[in-house]
Amino acid sequence: MNKTNNLFADLPGAVPEEIFEDLVVAKNIRIERIISDGHSSPEEGWYDQEENEWVLVLVGYGILEFEDGSEIVLNPGDYYTIIAHEKHKVKATSDQEKTIWLTVFYS
Repeated sequence: MNKTNNLFADLPGAVPEEIFEDLVVAKNIRIERIISDGHSSPEEGWYDQEENEWVLVLVGYGILEFEDGSEIVLNPGDYYTIIAHEKHKVKATSDQEKTIWLTVFYS
């Protein structure tokens, strides 16, 4: 029998850098938990990924910025699909509480 796990378990007290944890890795899919605490992407450069990325905010909030200048705010329960090669970055995350993301990367 498999052991159950919890997305809200084992949260660290301090998060000096974003934490990326693979939860499931298979041939065409990867599911990841990200823990942010007031983090954002570097000013220079964009994420430009080979895979599609479905993102869901569970706690906190995140602001995604896209190369065309558009932005979206994701609050708890909000999700969005970032299409492969859609250049983006994290503009901001909550500094009042940890932001917990669930992401699914797929081809």
